[in-house]
Amino acid sequence: MNHNFKNLKVWQRSMDLTDLAHYYIEDLPSKEKYNLIDQINRCSCSIPSNIAEGSGKRTNIHFAEFLTTSLTSSFELETQLLICERRKYGDLNKLMIA
Repeated sequence: MNHNFKNLKVWQRSMDLTDLAHYYIEDLPSKEKYNLIDQINRCSCSIPSNIAEGSGKRTNIHFAEFLTTSLTSSFELETQLLICERRKYGDLNKLMIA
């Protein structure tokens, strides 16, 4: 069963989150370029990417597997942001989604 991922609210919101994460990392120290910055970029991009990829799968069960991967990427992103918070990096107000 194919879903048009661009019409899915979860995909739209995850694209917003990816933009916010990209905006957030602008304030991180350059020494984190190959650590937290890279990790935040990769896991934030993984969220909508897995939703999109899963939307093309033949069954809802396969789609659900990709949604699960997307969810686990969101947990990874949350962890990276919590690490930033503990290290007093960045401005978490930039991550507020309306």
